[in-house]
Amino acid sequence: MAGNLTRDEARERARLLTVDAYAVELDLTTGEERFGSTTVIRFGCAEPGASTFVDLHGAVVREVTLNGTALDPASYDAGKGRIPLPSLAASNELRVVADCAYSRSGEGLHRFVDPVDQSVYLYTQFETADAHRMYTCFDQPDLKAAFELGVTAPEGWQVVTNAEGSASGGTWRFRPTPQVSTYITALVAGPYHAVTGEYRREDGTVIPLGVFCRASLAEHLDADAIMDVTRQGFAFFEEVFDQRYPFSKYDQLFVPEFNAGAMENAGCVTYLEDYVFRSRVTDAAYERRAETILHEMAHMWFGDLVTMRWWDDLWLNESFATYMSVLCQAEATKWTGSWTTFANLMKAWAYRQDQLPSTHPISADIPDIRAVEVNFDGITYAKGASVLKQLVAYVGRDNFLEGVRRYFRRHAWGNTVLADLLDALEETSGRDLTSWSKEWLETAGVNTLRPAYEVDADGNFTSFAVLQEAKAEYPTLRSHRVAVGLYDREAGSGGLVRRERVELDVVGARTEVPALIGQKRPDLVLVNDDDLTYAKIRLDEHSQRTLVEGIGDIKDGLPRALCWSAAWDMTRDAEMATRDYVRLVISGIRGVTDISVAQTLLRQTRTAVQQYAAPEWRVEGLRLMAGALRELAEEAAAGSDFQLAYVQAFAGAAVDGGDLDLLAGLLDGSRVLEGLKVDTELRWTLLRRLVVTGRAGEAEIAAELERDPTAAGERHAAACRAAIPTADAKAAAWAAVIGGKLPNAVFRATLGGFVEPDQAELLVPYADRYFAEVGRIWDEWSSDMSQTFAETAYPFLVVEQSTIDRTESYIAEHRPPAALERLLSEGRDGVARALRARAKDAASA
Repeated sequence: MAGNLTRDEARERARLLTVDAYAVELDLTTGEERFGSTTVIRFGCAEPGASTFVDLHGAVVREVTLNGTALDPASYDAGKGRIPLPSLAASNELRVVADCAYSRSGEGLHRFVDPVDQSVYLYTQFETADAHRMYTCFDQPDLKAAFELGVTAPEGWQVVTNAEGSASGGTWRFRPTPQVSTYITALVAGPYHAVTGEYRREDGTVIPLGVFCRASLAEHLDADAIMDVTRQGFAFFEEVFDQRYPFSKYDQLFVPEFNAGAMENAGCVTYLEDYVFRSRVTDAAYERRAETILHEMAHMWFGDLVTMRWWDDLWLNESFATYMSVLCQAEATKWTGSWTTFANLMKAWAYRQDQLPSTHPISADIPDIRAVEVNFDGITYAKGASVLKQLVAYVGRDNFLEGVRRYFRRHAWGNTVLADLLDALEETSGRDLTSWSKEWLETAGVNTLRPAYEVDADGNFTSFAVLQEAKAEYPTLRSHRVAVGLYDREAGSGGLVRRERVELDVVGARTEVPALIGQKRPDLVLVNDDDLTYAKIRLDEHSQRTLVEGIGDIKDGLPRALCWSAAWDMTRDAEMATRDYVRLVISGIRGVTDISVAQTLLRQTRTAVQQYAAPEWRVEGLRLMAGALRELAEEAAAGSDFQLAYVQAFAGAAVDGGDLDLLAGLLDGSRVLEGLKVDTELRWTLLRRLVVTGRAGEAEIAAELERDPTAAGERHAAACRAAIPTADAKAAAWAAVIGGKLPNAVFRATLGGFVEPDQAELLVPYADRYFAEVGRIWDEWSSDMSQTFAETAYPFLVVEQSTIDRTESYIAEHRPPAALERLLSEGRDGVARALRARAKDAASA
């Protein structure tokens, strides 16, 4: 990584400078490696005579002119990515002419060549600090400015930026933007396929809409569905925020080889193009895409209009967007059960992250850019959103939204810190949020809540309390607003329905619940019913037996999801044997009516077998899964989402000859499941399992790639080749990965195939090789690529004490940078957790 801006440096530069405007001219016709970038910056300096620096990465600098005086281009420090600016005036104009480099890592200005038609596609990704890969800038969020962009591009290209523009031949001119941060500026260019529309308000004014993808994906682009969700989002957000969308148009672009899910560039949102579904997917994928669309739209207000001063408050941007997107989904779209998905999927991510040794307060300490780049995690997104949901309940929804409106009006086009939002909420709610903030935002770790009760001879409660626990490393006991639900098995239907609900505040280690004294003990006691607080929950033994006998009998989706979540967490914490969890899922999956929850459970079950089961039971566990899933797939309604989900999960678990024969038959067409379309993505899923188990190899991979000669096909083929179960295949994949020449998407796919969970034995030799390479890669590669390697290539599948010992020795001997040490400690914790879970599972035998 060239340059690593620190918080102290950013504060000093912001104290010194006021940036007025950028004029950026780009020439995209100069070749395949570099493009021309000329930047003029007008800015003020509070202390004339002072010096500072401006950011520029990986460039060949040709000219630097400050206030009419030429500076030596050789003063450019390529290692730090900085040009020194001496002896500033009160008002300054800086002009830099440079040749900048295209990226293949998904950072800066990324260049991609479509293997289908050889067309070139470009797009930018600048968060957290990669705008200076494309143009010279003061690359920090609190130095906002207006941006005016000019682009020279090949004839026939679409060029899209944050503002509206027009073209004359290959020259594009765009209107100046409002005052925005560098990280949300954007450029997307190439022969993109475009669909246009509009969002029309009741007063007749409109927001122009655009949806874009590569030309070779145009047949798969469901632009109408995307625009429907977009319009629902605009109607909802403009009403609840009482503030009109702050930019002039809204384009959404699905771009190749994107590293994240999406990016909230102002008026020019970029998405992972996997959201253009080229094969059939379940409704869970559409729900997830809609949440992403609404998440990025919420950022237009919270993040783009009002922006954090520094990355310490990254969580506020992301948590707010996550909370608002789920709220919008639940209230303005067809996905009315999105809070169930949130409880099952997002909170599971938060609980997992919050139990790692690297857990941190929601409001984190971010000393530099490298630190923030590992902080796009379950704390920043999911835990923060969970806590915001609690805050809404605490201050009241109307007060919360009115506080947000005041916040937007007061700080529009500016930069803020957490206190600015809390001040507005205190004004509208009348509540002092100081203690709430200290308790929930400034401490780390997750509490565990469990019921404790006694019953008399008739089965009635004689005492009932909620116990709260915290880990010794993070001992904070918080105040929780919870509901305790009592569920009984209904006569006749056999379903579990709620008989009683008591809502209360849980404070301290033990909170009595006198309202339940005298109540008959139910079949199921559910602490945190309705998912009001952020806490792990535990089930008493009587309730656990009820779940094992019939978790699928719970009538409502949210309490059922909470019980599934508790069971999964108990498995990860080695409080429930892995084989018991697997049997619980197999026995209860039929009762799951929410496809998103079902697919989450199936993913977790495979992880449980491959990571947390005693090694001697693993194959039996896969057989158990495969047998149940095959039966479920054959019984499922023809053409249903559940049929597809069961087949996909079956393909991940098949180990025996008969099951593998079925996969091969589905792939070659000799076997048919009524209603199941074996389309392009499903073909790769089936082939991948056949490759992993040795039933297919290079010839079959090459033949499938010939059928699907696309970018996605290339990624699937790379993953399959890396998953061939031979030492030679692993060696080839490893060499390709550490060579540093693969484009980012193929790099990720190759790594994904390399770390195939059923091939842990083949990966043992690479534990030492990982530690021999990780330091060099961290120092030499770009931030995103090095982080991906550090996380994914870590020998987490070598579940042995030796892996823990290697990690600890490496940290002690090499003293890696804090961000890398964090990733290593997370990997070490995963191995330790797997060892504990395996011991629990073995003991249960």
